[in-house]
Parts: sequence; C-alpha cells; structure tokens
Amino acid sequence: MKNTNLKSLMEDMIELGLEHVKGVLWNLTPAELITEAVKKDEGVLTDTGALMCRTGKFTGRSPKDRYIVKDAITKDKVWWGDINISFDEDKFDALYNKMVASLGDKILYVRDAYAGADPQHRLKVRVIDTQAWHNLFCYNMFIQPENDDLTDFHPEFTVLAVPEFYADPEVDGTRQKNFAIVNFTKKVIMVGGTGYTGETKKGIFSVLNFLLPEKDHVLSMHCSANIGKERGDSAVFFGLSGTGKTTLSADPNRLLIGDDEHGWTDEGIFNFEGGCYAKTIDLTQEKEPEIWDAIKFGAILENTKFYPGTNTVNYADCSITENTRVSYPLKNVKNAVTPSVGGIPENIFFLTCDASGVLPPISKLTVGQAMYHFISGFTAKVAGTEAGITEPVSVFSACFGAPFMPLHPTKYAELLGEKIKTHDVNIWLINTGWSGGEYGVGQRIKLKYTRAMISAALEGKLDDVNYSQHPVFGLAMPDAVAGVPAEILNPRNTWADQAAYDRKADKLASQFVANFVKFEEYANDEIMSGAPVVEDSVLA
Repeated sequence: MKNTNLKSLMEDMIELGLEHVKGVLWNLTPAELITEAVKKDEGVLTDTGALMCRTGKFTGRSPKDRYIVKDAITKDKVWWGDINISFDEDKFDALYNKMVASLGDKILYVRDAYAGADPQHRLKVRVIDTQAWHNLFCYNMFIQPENDDLTDFHPEFTVLAVPEFYADPEVDGTRQKNFAIVNFTKKVIMVGGTGYTGETKKGIFSVLNFLLPEKDHVLSMHCSANIGKERGDSAVFFGLSGTGKTTLSADPNRLLIGDDEHGWTDEGIFNFEGGCYAKTIDLTQEKEPEIWDAIKFGAILENTKFYPGTNTVNYADCSITENTRVSYPLKNVKNAVTPSVGGIPENIFFLTCDASGVLPPISKLTVGQAMYHFISGFTAKVAGTEAGITEPVSVFSACFGAPFMPLHPTKYAELLGEKIKTHDVNIWLINTGWSGGEYGVGQRIKLKYTRAMISAALEGKLDDVNYSQHPVFGLAMPDAVAGVPAEILNPRNTWADQAAYDRKADKLASQFVANFVKFEEYANDEIMSGAPVVEDSVLA
C-alpha cells in the first residue's frame, strides 16, 4: 500500500456515507490486487501472468443506461437527448443512498489516481470498487501519483462502482437494473448492475469532456496519438471502431502517446490515461506485437477463454463476446513515450472505412471541412455483417465519440477549428474502406498504400503536389503519392461505371446532409461551408 493519509481518507469516506463498511483497502499494489482477485475467484492467471476475468452479463458499455444529473451546473450546458440522458437530482440521491446502504458487509478497494498526464489540466480521481480486479483495471488505466502526492490527496471526482447492486427501474427512475450516472454538482459517478470496467473509464472521460473545454479551453479528443522519433512531431488519429485507428497509429518509427483519449492545450497534447484498453479478438503476435508483448503480469484480459486443458488464451474464441479486451499500463509498451505528452500536432487524420467506395483514400481538408467532418464522425458498417443489412450502412458519431461528449458537438468543433487556424495544422481524411466499387464489388484499399499515404503526409511530401477537387464533397485529392498507384487517388477513376459512382456519391452526400440537420441550428457559416454539394433531386 502506498503512503496514504488515512485520517484524511477516512474523513472522506464518512462524507460519502461509507463509514459502516466491513473494511477499506487503500491503493494496493498490482500484486496485492491480483492476490485478492484470485483468492476471491474473480479471475485466474494465464500462462503469461495476466489475470483473466469475466465482466458478467454486460460485455460492453450500455449507452442507453448512462445518465447525467440535470442540475444548476448542467441544465444549460449539456446537449440533452438520446445520448446525454437527463436524471433527476432527487432520484440520484435516493439511489445513491440505497447503494451505499448495501455495502455494509463489503470490503472496498480504493484507488487514488490522476486522469491527465499534463499536471496543469489533470483531474484527481478516487475510484471505490467492491471487486479487486476492477481496482487493478483503474491502476492500469489511470495515472498513478507519486507516494508523496498521496499524503495530501483530495479527489475532484469519485467513482463508486458496485456491479452486484441493481436498481429497481420502477422506483429508481432507471431504464434497466444497470446504470452509470454522472453528478457534476456532487462530483460523483455511480455505476451499478454491470461488471464492464469500461463504464468507469468512459465515465471519467465524459467528465473531462465536460470540464476541460469549458474551464480550461482544452479540446478533449477521442483519438490515438503518436510522436516522431526523429523530429518529435505529434500526430493525432480520430476514428470509430473498424477504421484502423489502433493499427495506423502504431508505427515502428514513432512513439505512442496514447491509444484512446487526449487533450489539446496551447502547449501541446497529452494523454488522459495511464494505460491501454485494446481489443484482443483474433490477436496474434505477428499482427499486433505491441499488444501481444504487453499481456503479462499486471495486465487484465476480459471475457477471453483458454484452449481446453491449458491456461493459454485462445484469442480466436468469441463465444462470450467479440468485444474481448485487455487492459495494461503504458509501461508495458516498449514504444511508448514517458510522460505521455507531445507538442502541438502538425497533422491530424480522420479515419473512415467507407464501404460505399466513394471517398478518396486520402484528401486534405479546409478548416470548414475539418469541422464539418469532425461533427459528422462518419464510417460504415459492412453489408452482411448483421442480420437484415444487405448493403453498407452509414454510421455517424459526432466528434468520433458521441456517447462521451456532454456538450453540443459544435462546441468541440469550433475549438478544433480555432486550434487548427492558430497552429496551421494539416487535416487529412483517410478512407481505409473500399475502392473500385462498393463492398462486394470493389476491393479494400491495401494497408500498405494507406501507410504510404500517411507517411507521405507526416513527412511533408504532400505539401507541394498538385491537388484535384472532388466534385461532390469538395475534398482536395493529391494527384500523386509515392508508393501509391495514381489511379486510385481519385475514386471515380477506379469505378468501371462512373455514372454509378456519381449516383453513389450523391447518395452518400445526402446521408451526410440528412445527418447534419440536427446540428445546423448551432453550426456557424464556416462549418456549413464544409458540407458536400447535393442536388435537390437527390435530397427529395
């Protein structure tokens, strides 16, 4: 146990109403938490030393059961709706009291940590868990204070996570028995009825996404980031699941800053987290050596299974869920930079997997286009992957992370645009999807070509080439990129039936426009200048 001011901590526990619990274990080491978890049958050790656990019924977040308390702080600032669902103050208090009352026979695992590698903008977090492995997850995913910092640690936000406590929807005002509720006035996140650890991680991310833009003028971002070994140039990668964010930000010539959550200040970018939470489905050493090598003692595997009769993990087994995960601290990554900060980004990449085969494999965006595409957050689900889907389905997630953004998306977009202008940052749209036709007709753009295009952008090799303008989306497409066939750079040229391409481009553009209707009221003229051009007949 790290050096801790127990008197101060116990006073805080009394203030939270937790003085009646059976016991409190403060800031245990990973080894101590693993011992506790194994002793309590929360998990088993694999042959690499990692702890393997199950999250129970929920193997992912439950966005429809995530709430924000509507109060004096939030009522006029949060963008309320299907994503940011309001919760009554009195209902929160009643549910909190019920949860606390249920803990009388529990031993609590308490961890004090930071969210944010920049000391000027980090959040002091206290996480209170009823399960040891959940507390180990928080050790991995948050930043650990030095011993001296723990002697006078006063949290700015507290997470109380009790997976075995269930709400009564008819009485408590929740949709289901599980819930994750953020209260900005009381500075508490309450998680119950779910064992999925990502609720804690994303709960704190949501808090930072509310506080940092408003309080510190810091742009909070759902992205990965890396830094060049030679020049020290920072780059940021936005993208939804399946777009290649993790793969493309992992570059042997660059150092990893972080894989998921970052902030952008006037001085540079910084990681919110102290670890990585990576998908492991079909993981192999050859495909993802950095992740593979990080799965050792202290790492946590979620919802994976062993090969029969062994304690060797079968990463191809998706019988529990396809969302198998591993959590590990950044110190497990050989190519990670410490501390996890970088300078002002020179290049930002928006990654999309366009299954319609319309968007160029690389294009350069104006500031207005950057804000428009940032708010849109587009990718596509591939046809045939889900029941009832017979053609590609467009997916739009504002700011490439809508479930975690409490403010209106235009707030983040305007801040992004301001920083792009101030620092003259290059913004690139990268299509990792299809070329030569839509999914089922065309071909997936080769990874080696995508890597070559990103490398060319990072190295400044696209600064002086000629560009052509896309007729519908208005994007600037380079006429040449070293190592990439010139014919694929303009997607229309790759289609055998170019009239069919034009129809598909108009259809995709109309989907962008229809999705953006809900943002137009708050979007300024510069943002709207980034919209695609769609014929009225297509919109009709």
